Amino acid sequence: MEIQPGLQTEIEHVVTEQETAASYGSGLVPVLSTPHLIALMEGAARTAVAPYLAEGQTTVGTQVNMRHLAATPVGMKVRIKATLTEARGRRLRFSVEAFDEVEKIGEAEHERFIIDTERFMRRVREKAGATSV
Repeated sequence: MEIQPGLQTEIEHVVTEQETAASYGSGLVPVLSTPHLIALMEGAARTAVAPYLAEGQTTVGTQVNMRHLAATPVGMKVRIKATLTEARGRRLRFSVEAFDEVEKIGEAEHERFIIDTERFMRRVREKAGATSV
């Protein structure tokens, strides 16, 4: 199967205390943190294309341009919708929207690249083993 623009997925998630700005250290309030909202958006994008990847492939995020529009309290459900807008070779671009039970809470443009997992991890291991002079 070929990865084509228009693919989309929605994921749902309930906000926990560990995902708040206060827990992340990105703020002092007990609401869904921006870093965790970005992680949820990336996860939705990854999920949208995962069924279309060859064995041994995955995607990695390389860019996120995101606006966090509204606060979401602990215990509230969020819904993330990712839509593939461009597929050019290994580069994938997504439009992502996030909603809680009351309103739209975020929107993003997100870029991911298809990688060969083993080759990628080999390079990571080589980097980890490198010594500085």
